[in-house]
Amino acid sequence: MATQLAGKKIAILVDNGFEQVELTDPQKALEGAGAETHIISPQDGEVKAWKHTDWGDKFRVDKKIKEARAEDYDGLLLPGGVMNPDHLRGNKEAVAFVDKFLTSGKPVAAICHGPWTLIETGKVKGLKMTSYPSLQTDLKNAGAEWVDQEVVVDKGIVTSRNPNDIPAFNKKIIEEFAEGKHER
Repeated sequence: MATQLAGKKIAILVDNGFEQVELTDPQKALEGAGAETHIISPQDGEVKAWKHTDWGDKFRVDKKIKEARAEDYDGLLLPGGVMNPDHLRGNKEAVAFVDKFLTSGKPVAAICHGPWTLIETGKVKGLKMTSYPSLQTDLKNAGAEWVDQEVVVDKGIVTSRNPNDIPAFNKKIIEEFAEGKHER
């Protein structure tokens, strides 16, 4: 077992409707590198994934967002899907949780539609980012520089476009989470 992330705790913030593979593959990679992961959600008990074009599996929630503290984690993963980040960006507690990671300089990783929640914090201005193509106008309007690349890293914030980018995304999130805090 790899140990790049030994002793690190990573929060995975999701609501119902997250793209299943955007949670499961990065989670497996993080845990394979030695990290402990926790699924954080506004939902109690379980959250339901979206798998391509229909509902996917259910996943156990480790902590409700009301009980989670960003201070207890070394990094944050934001899977995409359309419904999930749309729900999260409208949830004040979820946005505040994400904001604490950005303010503290802790690494954050967002894939597909995941950057919607980052936009809501008001802290993407000046960052180079990517996302699912339909979010490019939202990111540009929030002051980010949007690029069409499989993975982009800027000041410890890792973004990718879609599930096809997961191998490159996983490699970079492990690097950034291992590196730790960044100046922002």
